[in-house]
Amino acid sequence: MLPDFRVRQRDYMLEISRVITEELDLNRVLTRIVRVSSELLAGHAGLIALREEGGGWRIASSYGINPAFLKNLDPLLADIPDHGDPARFALPEINRRLQRITKAASVGLLTGVGLPMIARGEVVGVIFIFRSYRGRYSAEDRRLLQAFASQAAIATYNARLYTEVAKQKQHMDAILDSSADGIFILDPSFRFTRFNLACSRMTGYSSEDVLNREHAEIIRWLQREPGLSLEQAETGGWPLTSQTTLYVEGDLITKYEGAISVGIRYAPTISSEGHLLSIVANMRDITKFREAEEMKNAFISIISHELRTPVALIKGYVGTLRREDANWDPNTVRDSLAVIEEEADRLATLIDDLLDASRLAAGALALNLSEVTLDYLAQRLAQRFETQSTNHTIEVDFPPDFPSIIGDEQRLMQVLSNLLSNAVKFSPDGGQVSIHGQVRPEEVIVCVSDEGPGIALEDVPRIFDLFYRSNEAARKTKGSGLGLFLAKAVIEAHNGRIWVDDRVTDGARICFSLPRS
Repeated sequence: MLPDFRVRQRDYMLEISRVITEELDLNRVLTRIVRVSSELLAGHAGLIALREEGGGWRIASSYGINPAFLKNLDPLLADIPDHGDPARFALPEINRRLQRITKAASVGLLTGVGLPMIARGEVVGVIFIFRSYRGRYSAEDRRLLQAFASQAAIATYNARLYTEVAKQKQHMDAILDSSADGIFILDPSFRFTRFNLACSRMTGYSSEDVLNREHAEIIRWLQREPGLSLEQAETGGWPLTSQTTLYVEGDLITKYEGAISVGIRYAPTISSEGHLLSIVANMRDITKFREAEEMKNAFISIISHELRTPVALIKGYVGTLRREDANWDPNTVRDSLAVIEEEADRLATLIDDLLDASRLAAGALALNLSEVTLDYLAQRLAQRFETQSTNHTIEVDFPPDFPSIIGDEQRLMQVLSNLLSNAVKFSPDGGQVSIHGQVRPEEVIVCVSDEGPGIALEDVPRIFDLFYRSNEAARKTKGSGLGLFLAKAVIEAHNGRIWVDDRVTDGARICFSLPRS
């Protein structure tokens, strides 16, 4: 039979070992160790001080010490230098200071002993036990205390290691979640282990929605560009047969059955033994790239058509007039030259619009500001358009004393001219075209309306987009899709706004507002 003291010692050591393996909270482990150490050594109180990474020491746990008294101990330990060798320099000084304050505070009634906490050859702290009776600590006392000090050192080392791993994980989580591109990670069975915030924004799935679910459950394609999907590539032996990255592009079905254009690049992680460890995937929203591609195609199509028509007419009329076997009468020559001039003007306008569009893209559309009277501009343009169209009546309705505004007269005339031109062009059967002005305390509003077929509701959100033309407009009228885009840009450059009045059921009505100051 073991003596009762030995049994208690063994039981305490087993308990501490269990606590170290089961408990992740370092404070709880250290508190348990310092209490048990004090009890087994018949101590009155105890403390554990840990060495800080940046230098100095702090009390991490204590037993039997008044909190008010404990506050006075921290400053005494914080400034102890260790000169890179705490066992040689810091620990003797800690012992000396604690012994001195122990005797001073207890009027010599308490004695104490401190032993270093060493883990993997590194001093991580010190354990100090106060005893309420005289007499030196025996070799057995020191051996027992050293055992607890070793346990405390292991617990501290493990806790710091765990904290460091947790910090690294938090850092990695922060990096992944701050990425503008979607990043997700798959395990070897193609199940999700990570899914960052950008992925969630694109797909609608939260990280909790996808973790441990199969890739094919989440990455569903509405349509896909030619090439292999991840599952098809795996069937062919990827990535073990070919460790190159795999790129898949298409329209991805989102959580709520919408769709988003994305490109996903899969990169395998292979162990030195040739086993697949994980797959890291970068997912990028390519909607804007596709829109840019569509815009480029629309630009080429529209501009080539718009350029070809006037060039062909000019070339045709010039070739006809130059024929040496014909003697053209003056009226024919005059009419032909009028067509050539008109088509040359169309070309010049189109080129100017394209230049304006490129300036807008570069953020270089400058305004030449002056005082502008919009009612006067509207009257001038109405007279000009009335001479060009015999089956339209153009009405100008502005209240008396319509206020002037500060703006670029030429640009605002360009906006009004474009709106009038569209009103005439899209009401081919004639009717009335109106220019109506309103005055409000902070702004003026100008609306241009016609009696044509109007604007389809599905076209309203995109009517001011660059190169956008509805199917109906593209089939029945000429145009480049630049006019309303430029009008919107000019109005917004004046800190105004432009919109389609969808309350109108007969014909179309487009309005813009400009600030009065």
